[in-house]
Amino acid sequence: MFRHPSLKTVRWRPLEGEGLEHLTIGPLEAGIRASSVLIGERGGRPYGVRYTIDCDAAWTVMSFSIETTDGRQLAMTSDGKGHWRDGTGTPLPAFDGCIDIDLAGTPFTNTLPIRRLGLKPEDGTAKLTMLFVPFDTFEPFPDGQNYTCLEDGRLYRYEAEDRSFTAELPVDEDGLVMDYPTLFIRL
Repeated sequence: MFRHPSLKTVRWRPLEGEGLEHLTIGPLEAGIRASSVLIGERGGRPYGVRYTIDCDAAWTVMSFSIETTDGRQLAMTSDGKGHWRDGTGTPLPAFDGCIDIDLAGTPFTNTLPIRRLGLKPEDGTAKLTMLFVPFDTFEPFPDGQNYTCLEDGRLYRYEAEDRSFTAELPVDEDGLVMDYPTLFIRL
């Protein structure tokens, strides 16, 4: 379905306002690492963010860290089964059941459930609870999201659980979003 990850760099820009994301993804020991730098604006506030996400070979998030240019930081680790810990190792039971993460301001995190689940059109809709991190507060919370494969390895539907937002996401041979209607375009 998708290619085995090799070192690759992609860029996206937001469709509203100024901004740019520069992401490098590639193999890491027994998994995948995504490292990115992005600048943009959310809710009228400009931001500069650097993040790193480490996944196992099945695209399950094992850890992530985010740091802003003004010094705010967030780092969390997972056992891959939906149990999270903060940077000091303290368990975070509020996120039990969250396998994938969703970082505001980037289309990359849509790739995580798309690659991890390997959905086919006949599989129907996967209902997930994501660990969502907004860039304005850096205070994560559980967020219900649904994913449906419309065309195997090519097109997926993302839908907010409350149906307040839906987007059809075309992806490339690596499962990376090409176009995120109303939000991002790949350069």
